[in-house]
Amino acid sequence: MDVNAAVAAAAAIAGVLTGVIAMLAFRWSERDQKRPTRTSLHTDPVLPPGVDTVLSVLRSSAVVLDEADAVVKASSAAYALGLVRGGKLAIEPMLQMARDTRRDGEIRQVELDLPRRGTGRGEALAVSARVAPLGSRLVLLLVEDLTEARRIEAVRRDFVANVSHELKTPVGALSLLSEAVMDASDDPEAVQRFAGRMQIEATRLTNLVQELIDLSRVQNDDPLEDAEPVRVDELVAEAIDRCRHQAGTKQITMAAGGTADLHVWGNRGQLAAALGNLVENAVNYSPARTRVGIAARRVNAPGGDQIELAVTDQGIGISDKDKERIFERFYRVDPARSRQTGGTGLGLAIVKHVVASHGGEVTVWSAENQGSTFTLRLPEAGMARDRAQQHPDLDDEAGGTADSSPYEPLPAPEVLP
Repeated sequence: MDVNAAVAAAAAIAGVLTGVIAMLAFRWSERDQKRPTRTSLHTDPVLPPGVDTVLSVLRSSAVVLDEADAVVKASSAAYALGLVRGGKLAIEPMLQMARDTRRDGEIRQVELDLPRRGTGRGEALAVSARVAPLGSRLVLLLVEDLTEARRIEAVRRDFVANVSHELKTPVGALSLLSEAVMDASDDPEAVQRFAGRMQIEATRLTNLVQELIDLSRVQNDDPLEDAEPVRVDELVAEAIDRCRHQAGTKQITMAAGGTADLHVWGNRGQLAAALGNLVENAVNYSPARTRVGIAARRVNAPGGDQIELAVTDQGIGISDKDKERIFERFYRVDPARSRQTGGTGLGLAIVKHVVASHGGEVTVWSAENQGSTFTLRLPEAGMARDRAQQHPDLDDEAGGTADSSPYEPLPAPEVLP
């Protein structure tokens, strides 16, 4: 009896202990499931609320790094700039900035020149990088591309320097000539000679100021605000009339030909100025007793029919190294000859901007001592009007290019009286 009671008591105690152990194991398992592991914190950090939305609307390239320098979030612009590769920040100076900021919590900013991906010409991207802490463990990197801003600033500096130089030349000449006139007041022949030179310099200064105004206007104004159908025949006739006196002085034959009754859509004044500049250059840079031709035709293009205006001369031609730069402001192939002809170096820059603002392009074929052909390609009137209505903001970066192949001959021109 005592033995049976002892066995029963032992069994009861064993059952109680088993239940307690099972309950403790269950509770311990629940706690382990709820507790986040060190590994999950390390590999899957969570961005603070709202940060993801803010990063998606930033114009700057954005990269968020965790405490192991792994990329938690990166914008598409960051990938496009080559900042992120293989889930890591690929720019060592920026990575070091992020580590320093994570260590002391200070905001840092630096400007860097990065190699441009996919080019072998040594071109660089200018960027501004700013690093700031984001929460307790994350670091935010913002990168701004400054390449275009620096290019524009360089163009502005060059433009101001060139304008200053070009204006000083005739102004200085007028000052010296006026002193010469005063010193030669008792010599009528010398006074007349100096006065003639003063008129030449004054005309040169007037032309330069006017072309600066014209260039500023075509860059800032929208020529399609007051656009209208413009007859190509009238543009050609106006350009020839503009240069008839200079051509007659050098016994240069001016001829027009091609397809008649063509129309383009745009600002008549700007188009006439662009074509007139090309014809004037052809006359000024052609030897005496040669020929300048202007021809028009309709050509098929993927985006619709275009009107092509070609100005051909038998002048000195343009070398290959100069063809890439002739549409730059103040660039002259032959500075000495430009001074003789009164050229300002702005005519082709005006042509480029006028044609680009009308949705077209200007190309050049030339060979030294064989002449040149400048070709304007503009959308035909109906096509250009439809494009202007559908896409009011035209790209102003289109412009002058060098054509690698000779120009295809146009129909024989007829000589105008």
